[in-house]
Amino acid sequence: MNEGYKDLGFAKLDIDRKARTGFAEVVFCEGKEEEYLVKIYKNLLEENGEVFGTRASIAQYEAVKAVIPEVSYDKTSRILKVSKADKILTGNIAVCTAGTADIPVAEEAAQTAEFFGGKVNRFYDIGVSGLHRLMAVKDQIAQANCVIAVAGMEGALASVLGGLVSNPVIGVPTSTGYGVGAGGKTALYAMLSTCANGVATVNIDNGYGAGYIATQINRLAEGKGSAE
Repeated sequence: MNEGYKDLGFAKLDIDRKARTGFAEVVFCEGKEEEYLVKIYKNLLEENGEVFGTRASIAQYEAVKAVIPEVSYDKTSRILKVSKADKILTGNIAVCTAGTADIPVAEEAAQTAEFFGGKVNRFYDIGVSGLHRLMAVKDQIAQANCVIAVAGMEGALASVLGGLVSNPVIGVPTSTGYGVGAGGKTALYAMLSTCANGVATVNIDNGYGAGYIATQINRLAEGKGSAE
């Protein structure tokens, strides 16, 4: 054991991170050897009593489950986690998608926020091609401490929500779309270029990043601070 981290040889687990930032280390599973991932999960679970990972494959889930039977896997979000049973969710985070195809990224955001203690309300398939769907729930969305807007194509949802609510909006461009959508770049540029105030944007398909930031905002709004 080194000061602040645990050296596994192939990985140095940042066991001090929760004390510094309020959030334990999260595992990016994609690309990791199954043998390594199993050891990482086993050690983080021993340290924190829970563990959370993103972008996991079914094969990785099966490998981890063979050693940690209580681990759960959501094939939509590709979240692989062991969560404490007594977790209490607080606050109000609205996770919105333009379309159904954006749900995998939205679920990554929503489940990240929930793992870190945020209460999430989901508003899916409320994109600008049918604004009446959004207007039907706008008052509920406006009550949230933070709004996550997940959209591909032209990424307009973030701008629309930014003009409707008073609290921060986090835009998440997705790679959903045709041709000049360019794998999410069009949505990214649109969100970065928005004239709506109070909109900040994360990287393409980065649901985890949005869920993390939304949790920080939600904690501050609930008066808990970042280290709770």
